[in-house]
Amino acid sequence: MGKMKHRALGLEDIEKEQKEKQKKKAFEKKAVVKEIKEEAAKKSKKTEVRKKKKGQSRRGKKYTKAKKSIEKNKAYSIEEAIKTIKSMKYAQFDEAVETHMNVDKTGLKGEMSLPHSIGKTIRVAIVDDALLEKIAAGKIEFDILVTHPQYMPKLARFAKVLGPKGLMPNPKAGTISPNPEEVVKKFSKGVLRWKTEPKFPLIHQMIGKVSFEDKQLVENVQAFIEIVGKVHILEIYLKSTMSPSLKIDIQKV
Repeated sequence: MGKMKHRALGLEDIEKEQKEKQKKKAFEKKAVVKEIKEEAAKKSKKTEVRKKKKGQSRRGKKYTKAKKSIEKNKAYSIEEAIKTIKSMKYAQFDEAVETHMNVDKTGLKGEMSLPHSIGKTIRVAIVDDALLEKIAAGKIEFDILVTHPQYMPKLARFAKVLGPKGLMPNPKAGTISPNPEEVVKKFSKGVLRWKTEPKFPLIHQMIGKVSFEDKQLVENVQAFIEIVGKVHILEIYLKSTMSPSLKIDIQKV
């Protein structure tokens, strides 16, 4: 019996030792897991700081200073917005003045002539065999493409290239004509073609340059709003190429 008791006690000692080892391993494992989590948290924090700094670096001191000159939650009149945009100018080039609209539906589009040129040269081209060769080579060096009806069959093979860019001639846009030279003259004078984004009810349009007189910019904005239709416009913003945007009070338009 004494021998059996000795063996039992031996097993108890072994079991106790094994339990101690298991506890030690569990403790060490928890410590390792804790260390890994802490390290991961530190890395995550560093990443967030880097992202924050990176985001801040995209907006320089001049932009930040310009943004501070805008009153928060204020809806400006067109005249006030133009003056504010000009006062914020810090770029060395003649910036474009842009209007951005949130409208009630997609599919809105049209063409018009603004009271004053937008200060951008519009490249209008007439289709001929030489131009077709350039398009085939991937050279699209025009903003508007005009064609005689006889060239439409030859243009058909480029529909997948020109269509998505809004450059494919069509009757609604007035870019198919038996007298393409007359159409070129019309568009060269500054006929503006505008439309919403394909999938979103948003319109983005350049309406002049910062160097324009205030009155010219105001008249261009007013004319564009009128052609789009106030009934369709939910929100309007004005900005220059480099400036923050200013919300326009639609009731004051």
